[in-house]
Amino acid sequence: MPNPTLFDAWRISMHESIELTQASLTAYGQKYRHWAIAWSGGKDSTSLLTVVLWLIRAGRVPAPETLTVCYADTRMELPPLAIAAAEIMEQLRAQGIEVRHVMAPLDKRYFVYMLGRGVPPPNNNTLRWCTEQIKVKPMEAALRELYGERKEKILMLTGVRQGESAIRDGRIAMSCGRNGAECGQGWYQETLPDELCDKLAPLLHWRVCHVWAWLRDWAPKEEYGGWFSVSAVADAYGGDEAEEINARTGCLGCPLANHDTALDIALKSPRWAYLESLKGLRPLYREIRLPQYRKRMPPGEARKDGVLFTNQNRLGPLTMDTRAMALDRVLTIQAEVNAAAVAHHRPVIDILNAEEEARIRELWSLNTWPNRWSGDEPIGDEPYEEANQTASALAFAFAESH
Repeated sequence: MPNPTLFDAWRISMHESIELTQASLTAYGQKYRHWAIAWSGGKDSTSLLTVVLWLIRAGRVPAPETLTVCYADTRMELPPLAIAAAEIMEQLRAQGIEVRHVMAPLDKRYFVYMLGRGVPPPNNNTLRWCTEQIKVKPMEAALRELYGERKEKILMLTGVRQGESAIRDGRIAMSCGRNGAECGQGWYQETLPDELCDKLAPLLHWRVCHVWAWLRDWAPKEEYGGWFSVSAVADAYGGDEAEEINARTGCLGCPLANHDTALDIALKSPRWAYLESLKGLRPLYREIRLPQYRKRMPPGEARKDGVLFTNQNRLGPLTMDTRAMALDRVLTIQAEVNAAAVAHHRPVIDILNAEEEARIRELWSLNTWPNRWSGDEPIGDEPYEEANQTASALAFAFAESH
């Protein structure tokens, strides 16, 4: 047997990981009467949710006076995860656990905001609006509501995880995540308001193999809670190969990712093959970011205060024709998936419902545009004059105007 290396010295066992989680919850949890769990339905937050409930029920961690599960529903989750989350919520409520379904208000939801208001799909440069708007802000609003009811600071438990390095590292700073972590989960740690809650990440030190072991082997057993639906979470990440793939998930067709890896992995499973049409979302997002599908701010346009816009000729919102085309494509994709679902006796999906579609069409009828845009601007691919712009002026982001 080879001699252990310095790296091997940091490898902790599953039991040790659970004991550290137990110690963390015991040490910090007793300072708060009210706990909340930020749950996205992904592997890390689902592990957090189920292990915390098991530790409480097993008497290994003192129970708080109240515990509220806040499910962050972006409406754009990978269908296998959304379906598993719905089943887990049924089980939670059957056990008397309070679950709050956290969702962005209608006008801020992904498709309503993009196709109704005309804001282009998010990108990694000047317009990354999605994570904060459909995930972080709704969770903050739910937390404010909970704080208003409890009248005191809440302990918010998050699934943020950095692996064994977390034993030594004292700071979390993640955007999309690393080591297979979920998109945006680090934002919870950094952005939830300190005046409302204190944050604790009890799985911070868990290795990714421990997450898979918990979901596949531990949590489904009766002695650890009987969470049968969590096996579907592991399945969504690649089933028995999930640990080797080390995948992470984000929104369907995420415009911020280079590849739709999570969906590709799910489609390899025969039970999820009927979702194939969802592969059409990413090409749609890329297409409608092109100039011919958008408005352009002409040179010399002035703000209401009479001052010229600093980044004239910039590409702006989606044209009305583009929004109509994109809505039709999204509805067609959803219809194709659901037709296949019915044919194969699989769950249907709901990424754009009747209420959202009606609101999109209503916003069109109201001639709705992002702030500072009227809809009278020229199409983005029309010839235009170069404005006299400085480097600092060019840095002015479209995000300022929506």
